[in-house]
Amino acid sequence: MELFGIPIINWILAFVFGYVIIRSGLAILRGMAAPIPEPPPPGELRKVKIMYRCAICGTEVRMTVAPDEEPDPPRHCMQEMDLVAPVE
Repeated sequence: MELFGIPIINWILAFVFGYVIIRSGLAILRGMAAPIPEPPPPGELRKVKIMYRCAICGTEVRMTVAPDEEPDPPRHCMQEMDLVAPVE
C-alpha cells in the first residue's frame, strides 16, 4: 500500500523519527530554561577549582571544595602555598 507514491512504512518511520527529534529538542530547551540554583548558605562547602603550588618543594594541590568562594591558601613546608591559577 502506498500514499502519494511512498510506502506506508516510510511514512510511519518518518513520523516516529520526527516525534523523537521534537521531544528530545524540547527536553534540551527545557533544561536550558531552568533557573540557576541559589548559592548554599554560609558554612556549607562550595565547589571551587583552584590550584596551589608550594614555593619550597613544588608540591601542587588542587582544591575542589571550600567553605567560601575565595578560601585561604593551604600550608605546606610551614608556609602558605602560592596560587597558580584558577582552573576553568
